[in-house]
Amino acid sequence: MSTSRISARVQRIKPSPSSAASDRANELRRQGKSIINLVVGEPDFDTPAHIRAAACTAIERGETRYTANAGTPQLRQAIVDKLQRENGLSYATSQVLVTSGAKSAIFNAFAATLGAGDEVLIPAPYWVSYPDMVLACEGEPVTLACPEENAFKLTPAQLRDAITPRTRWLLLNSPSNPTGASYSAAELRALADVLLDAPHVLLMTDDIYEHIRYDGLDNPHILAIEPALSDRTLVVNGVSKTYAMTGWRIGYAAGPADVIGAMATLQSQSTSNACSVSQAAAVEALNGDQQFVKDSVQVYQQRRDRCLDLLNGIDGLSCRKPDGAFYLYVNCSGLLGKTTPQGKRLDSDYDVVMYLLESQGVAVVAGTAYGLAPFFRMSIATALDTLEQGCSRIATAVAALN
Repeated sequence: MSTSRISARVQRIKPSPSSAASDRANELRRQGKSIINLVVGEPDFDTPAHIRAAACTAIERGETRYTANAGTPQLRQAIVDKLQRENGLSYATSQVLVTSGAKSAIFNAFAATLGAGDEVLIPAPYWVSYPDMVLACEGEPVTLACPEENAFKLTPAQLRDAITPRTRWLLLNSPSNPTGASYSAAELRALADVLLDAPHVLLMTDDIYEHIRYDGLDNPHILAIEPALSDRTLVVNGVSKTYAMTGWRIGYAAGPADVIGAMATLQSQSTSNACSVSQAAAVEALNGDQQFVKDSVQVYQQRRDRCLDLLNGIDGLSCRKPDGAFYLYVNCSGLLGKTTPQGKRLDSDYDVVMYLLESQGVAVVAGTAYGLAPFFRMSIATALDTLEQGCSRIATAVAALN
């Protein structure tokens, strides 16, 4: 009898559904089919010129060697300055760890703090990687359904009821991937009050979309609202979404010295330091001109508004206006039970997504992957004419249903 060479820990997790959806779309494109890929969650803009120039200068200066494991002093100071300037949060550079993307920061935090069976509270819909990262670190993801009627946001009562003696973390992502839901100062105040009554629970804030907010919404941080949570809160962020730097792979975490220290030790035995050239570019991103951020958000908002008009005009679909990020989370419950021209009944959001892909070449991701169905997520981080064409194809597909 053969035994698997793959550990039980890894067998618990699954590949990223969004990556799988994108791979399928690309496969169909290689076969010659016309595909509109609305899967990938990355800005379609080039990295701003002044940031690219800073990277080139760093290369010419010879900054191509290993850096300190925790990040260059210049970048850690830029992060400290950013957190104070933009969020009203005070840290020493020793409380900051630079990682190879924000994803690495989240994984390192879980790996450094979770024991077998420790619980992580994850509001759903959630970014697809959260639960599997918890599982990979031998923890137990506890998903808390946040329905559309609650604006896809966690309520204080839900949080209070979900906390157990095994709860290690609450993970908050605001604005959220996939819904764009963003917590107000009052909502964060109410959640903070619950956490104050549960001193054993750590808080992780995934702030990667913090600057992609619409309609002039404020950008409150829960730690600025309740500083007493500072000694058990890990702030996670990066430069990928705000500055169109997804491929540069720079994230960071700021938090209690013991947690940051443990994460740094783990990192020293795994990836070690983040790319030296990318770190130099990130310094310029944080310290340099910020006009790109304002301009890109304005473009995203125009795309959001146009797609909302088009999608909400399709019978059987509806979409709540997102507060931020660059996704639409489309309710497709009105299509369930309908039949395709080929005679297949649509019984789930996965069926809907596959029908859109196979019939009209529109690639989106089923809401099931994000923990709340029946929805699908579409990225608006692509050109407006492509989005309009995608919405038109979706309308054509829906009109053909019986």
